[in-house]
Amino acid sequence: MSNIILGPNQYGKAEVRVVKITRDTRRHEIEDLNVTSQLRGDFEAAHLEGDNSHVVATDTQKNTIFAFARDGVGSPEAFLMRLGEHFTSSFDWVTGGRWEAESYSWDRIQAHGSGHHHSFVRNGQEVRTAVLVRDGAGTHLIAGLKDLTVLKTTQSGFVGYDKDKYTTLPETTDRILATEVSARWRFKAGTDFSTLDFNKSYADIKALLLEAFTEKYSHALQQTLFDMGRKVLEARGEIDEIRFSMPNKHHFLVDLSPFGLDNPNEVFFAADRPYGLIEATVQRDDAVPAETAWSGIAGFC
Repeated sequence: MSNIILGPNQYGKAEVRVVKITRDTRRHEIEDLNVTSQLRGDFEAAHLEGDNSHVVATDTQKNTIFAFARDGVGSPEAFLMRLGEHFTSSFDWVTGGRWEAESYSWDRIQAHGSGHHHSFVRNGQEVRTAVLVRDGAGTHLIAGLKDLTVLKTTQSGFVGYDKDKYTTLPETTDRILATEVSARWRFKAGTDFSTLDFNKSYADIKALLLEAFTEKYSHALQQTLFDMGRKVLEARGEIDEIRFSMPNKHHFLVDLSPFGLDNPNEVFFAADRPYGLIEATVQRDDAVPAETAWSGIAGFC
């Protein structure tokens, strides 16, 4: 009979909603995060013996997040690195962990011709993401975004695909291409993170993704996905790989002939499901694998 043993484990406080308002001047600033902290290390006694002497309470982890926010966030990546350094240096038995954040953007409300000092409207364009994994001496940092919905009205088609008796989709050389981009990019191991401006890096990479979406005729969403990833890697030497999950948000031409009307590719039905789901990794051929960094991230993104 085999022995029953404890396998890999982690624990912490999930989805701590923290909002930091900076009030140094009349013109306030807002930072809005959803943070998860999970610790890894010597927690065997807690599982096997009920001995909690090595347990850093999840409530303590929550309070640490709030306390660290007092000094500001700066960027989700930098905030997670502060948390990771604190927990792995403050408790001898904590050998690593996984810290994750979503960052929500707010825009100033335009009032009387200028941005208001202390009134904001939620920016719904996308959600910024970050994940920090510390595993012993190794540190892995992944930035990203999700819910970035993009669409182009032409310069996309889909032809030449395999057809069998179940195929009903007609070929087209002019269609709407729409998707909701989820992407995560992994910084090279050994990168000196203290030299990086994470906010600028994020803005630049988002701009590259959007620009690549516009640039070429798309023969398939797969091709567009690869072009987006390649553009980022060619421009940003600190990134080793980028993973995408991109649903094909189908737009079907409506038949208006029953109403005596033509439809010259102008009126569409936007279907929310079912949808094609395209997922892939674009990486450098010499990238050092780092599957530990991706552990716990569902699917590709």
